[in-house]
Amino acid sequence: MTVFSERSGATSLRCASVDDIVVDAGWKGYPLGAAPRRVREIGATGWRLLAGDLPFPACVLKASALERNAAWMRQFLALTGARLAPHGKTTMAPQLFHRQLADGAWGLTAATPAQLRTYRQHGIARILFANQLVDPIGIAYVIDELRDPDFQFLSLVDSVAGVERLAKAAQGLDRPLELLLEGGLAGGRTGCRSVADALEVARAVAAAPGLSLRGVEGFEGIAPDAAAAEAFLGLLVGIAEACDAENLFAPGPAILSAGGSSYYDLVVERFGAARLSRPVEIVLRSGCYLTHDSGLYERAFEALQSRSSTARDIGGGFAPALEVWAMVQSRPEPTRAVATMGKRDVSSDVDLPVPVAVHRGTGVVSAPEGLRVAGLNDQHALLDVPADADLAVGDLVGFGVSHPCTTFDRWRLIYVVDDAYAVRDAIVTFF
Repeated sequence: MTVFSERSGATSLRCASVDDIVVDAGWKGYPLGAAPRRVREIGATGWRLLAGDLPFPACVLKASALERNAAWMRQFLALTGARLAPHGKTTMAPQLFHRQLADGAWGLTAATPAQLRTYRQHGIARILFANQLVDPIGIAYVIDELRDPDFQFLSLVDSVAGVERLAKAAQGLDRPLELLLEGGLAGGRTGCRSVADALEVARAVAAAPGLSLRGVEGFEGIAPDAAAAEAFLGLLVGIAEACDAENLFAPGPAILSAGGSSYYDLVVERFGAARLSRPVEIVLRSGCYLTHDSGLYERAFEALQSRSSTARDIGGGFAPALEVWAMVQSRPEPTRAVATMGKRDVSSDVDLPVPVAVHRGTGVVSAPEGLRVAGLNDQHALLDVPADADLAVGDLVGFGVSHPCTTFDRWRLIYVVDDAYAVRDAIVTFF
């Protein structure tokens, strides 16, 4: 049995392309009246969230949870032999990208040409573009970037028309444009719906000068349940085995890639059983493991642990790192309070935020039972409060989020705090 343990000492968030960015009161979340500072200087300010040194609402990442989550995923990958190319669209934070790469990530996953450009501007050398590359400007950008011999890029294809489009653009490159054949769910997003359709596309790639078929890809995360995800992964394996049987893959290991933040245990298990004549490299793409959450992925991880003996053997688990703190500004009725946080500050696309902690002068305590978010306006959180709850104007409430992606994109500046909510660093996002 592998016992979960966290690595001692915090991993640095220093990033040369971000460290010298100057932050001032024009940035949401920066203290009003504070002097401008470089990002790398914020950790030395001595600011403390609970002392009121930051304006509210404030978005924070707990350093201890980041470390815990990274350690757990490292152990899962070590036990399964899978690689990880985390989806950077979750955070769009180059400091976290480089932290993940330093932690052993195989590369980063992107979904749009704009994301791809941001990654390259911040020094990411291996990118899996988990989408169809069809935009002429995006294609031209990729072709130009591929003139850098240190840049590895993989994109997806699911049609002969897409193959022809990319083959025309790749003329003149001194190395092939590497592609993954995408399988898709019926009624879902992009991707071939059958082995026969996929083989037609794979043959077109193999026959096209300037293109190289490196493997098979899909996204199981939109499946309605684990059984549907397993069935879809079976389709991807069937596509890979059929391509292998016709020798359509380029020389080297076949890359099999899937695995969002919900079913990556099933991906490892199903892909690991694929019967190919060549080695298989499994690349997961979970983007939310590092920060986790207090809703969607908390439930997903509980289900994953119930399915996966590997996860149970590791023990421990993820902890929510991302919180938004707000101040109670009104208690206009015995069972209603209003806090200074709204839709423009926190995600609500999957679940409403979850009150997790309260602070009033002397430390942090768990949120009282029955305290919940009943609704969000643009800048207000409407809270249901038990009539006898000790919650007053001026109290601070920390909220966990459900689906971290749509909280990150509301903040350019996010503070990294210790367990006492003292500011130790800050990250900058690039949405």
